[in-house]
Amino acid sequence: MSERVISAVEQSSDKVLDLTLRPQNLQDYIGQTQVKANLDIVLQAAKGRQEPLDHVLLYGPPGLGKTTLAHIIAREMGAGIKVTSGPAITKAGDLAAVITNLQPGDVLFIDEIHRLNKTIEEILYPAMEDFALDIILGKGPSAQILRLDLPKFTLIGATTRYNLLSSPLRDRFGMTFRLDFYSPEELADILKRSSHILGVQIVPEARKEIADRSRATPRIANRILKRVRDYAQVKSDGNVSIDLTKKSLDLMAIDKYGLDDLDRRLLKTLIDNFKGGPVGLNTLAAAIQEEAGTIEEIFEPYLMQLGFLARTAKGRVATVRAYEYFGLKAPEDGKLF
Repeated sequence: MSERVISAVEQSSDKVLDLTLRPQNLQDYIGQTQVKANLDIVLQAAKGRQEPLDHVLLYGPPGLGKTTLAHIIAREMGAGIKVTSGPAITKAGDLAAVITNLQPGDVLFIDEIHRLNKTIEEILYPAMEDFALDIILGKGPSAQILRLDLPKFTLIGATTRYNLLSSPLRDRFGMTFRLDFYSPEELADILKRSSHILGVQIVPEARKEIADRSRATPRIANRILKRVRDYAQVKSDGNVSIDLTKKSLDLMAIDKYGLDDLDRRLLKTLIDNFKGGPVGLNTLAAAIQEEAGTIEEIFEPYLMQLGFLARTAKGRVATVRAYEYFGLKAPEDGKLF
């Protein structure tokens, strides 16, 4: 999964690329218009009052710019940023070590915040509300609670699984923003900016072609741009034409919808093995030999956006559009649900 070109999950090869192409301020951040407009207001207000920004929760599918927004918020506030993740905080001491080293006004960014365990969450509550850290000294009846005052800071949490966050944690965020998939036009603008930074000569038609096949996700668009650049360098003079772009995308087996072999295998299995469904998630996962969580988080959101897949109370169902995609005739009664 991690090596799929069209996987929205961050890969090791993306880290340097993301740092290079990441916008440095809110003005350069393309897309998410409503989120940007709201952030612009609260950022200006917080700076005018010379107060830290309220805690922010960002959620949505991977690759849409949650980490980038967190860094932009810190930079717009003129604050430092400490970055960690839910899985990296395994005990109370890990959280205490990070929080106690924050300076007034700093931003603490916790990626995959839904993966914090409940014990850590309970320690985080007073830190978010009262800017205090409660540390238990000793055990049993003689145990004592030591309260440490913390500097006022801003917690930014990012998650792809909003539903897995506990209600008490969600309620402690002053602002919650959902990041949506990007339009082809927005992706084309991102590719224009990225190609300029990378020094890639690419025609507008090629940018549009990549945007159309990038699953509405900037991370994927930038990754494909890099692969197309390599193809143009080897097969031509390095300039990216529409013809070279199509040949490169065909070589990567990415079709006009942004689907690859794994997407097609999932849909074909659903149609051939289970007569279009409904079929349970775990059964489908076993049939294509993928993790159920991978299907739910990575495959399904985009397939549902395309209208190729539907979730029902009885299970996953291939839609009429999925049958048409393979040139097949849908069930005659048309009742796929």
